[in-house]
Amino acid sequence: MTGRLSGHRVLVTGAGKGIGRETVRRLVADGARVTALSRQPDDLASLAEETGCDIIAVDLARLDDAVAAVTAALPFDALVNNAGITSLEPVLTASMANFNAVMAINAAAPLRLAQVVAGDLVRRGKGGVIVNVSSTAASVGLPDHAAYCASKAALDAITRVLAVELGPHGIRSVSVNPTVTLTPMGQLAWSDPAKSGPMLGRIPLGRFCDPGDVAGVISFLLSDDAAMLNGVSINVDGGLLVN
Repeated sequence: MTGRLSGHRVLVTGAGKGIGRETVRRLVADGARVTALSRQPDDLASLAEETGCDIIAVDLARLDDAVAAVTAALPFDALVNNAGITSLEPVLTASMANFNAVMAINAAAPLRLAQVVAGDLVRRGKGGVIVNVSSTAASVGLPDHAAYCASKAALDAITRVLAVELGPHGIRSVSVNPTVTLTPMGQLAWSDPAKSGPMLGRIPLGRFCDPGDVAGVISFLLSDDAAMLNGVSINVDGGLLVN
């Protein structure tokens, strides 16, 4: 579309579906060389055929394997931590095993991959960008979302710490915080009109996010146009949190 990311090497996690897949499409269109990471080989194969991206098939739940695969694929100029899972359970009966699994994918894995990618950038004396795909759930309480809300709040906190520690090395770190996005996971969580209706009614623009809405913001944040954005959370929410 713009070519503004020409020459940039970008790693995108959770790239098989939804926001991640649309982000790969957008970044390739904007000139980046993209490596797409997902646990679903079939999704990656079709994405590579469509966009020409490189691929890494690995499950972030096997974090040591993921770190080894990403390390072998270095160097990157930027990292988009998009992979995420959820577990919808009432707080009084929420499983600690499920809570820990959500925290592992949504918070621990992004931090570990940031260590790998940013550590390599620091060693090479290069600047770069880390974009963490968070959620407006980091800022509000949602029924049945204790694990998800906690994990995204943790991810925003990690973003701020990365910004402080890595900024002196020329590495920017930012969060993108969408509202309900019409991905497979979003549709699972918000398919009940009794639940989605009140949420939709709070969004001044009158609609939920499309994955392309988020991908466009990510592309901007990776570009030099966002050179002074560091440590912030960008709400892609149609005005939800100001209403």
